[in-house]
Amino acid sequence: MAKINEIARDVFDNDTVVLTDDTTAADVDEWDSLTHLLFTNEIEDAFGVTFTLAEVTKSENVGQLVDALVRHLGA
Repeated sequence: MAKINEIARDVFDNDTVVLTDDTTAADVDEWDSLTHLLFTNEIEDAFGVTFTLAEVTKSENVGQLVDALVRHLGA
């Protein structure tokens, strides 16, 4: 989760952002559809995975995105 927060701070250009499993896009002022795609892309690059379109669009909070990441890393 530390790496996810590091990526978020960079993508959202906000050093005070702290994401938890329950964080949604509505909780972060800078989080819109474009930054969502950038955020997921940066996670993919950092961890060497590729999310499916459904994983990117259907994740309702950070926890669901992290769950998808864990599934990819375990595969």
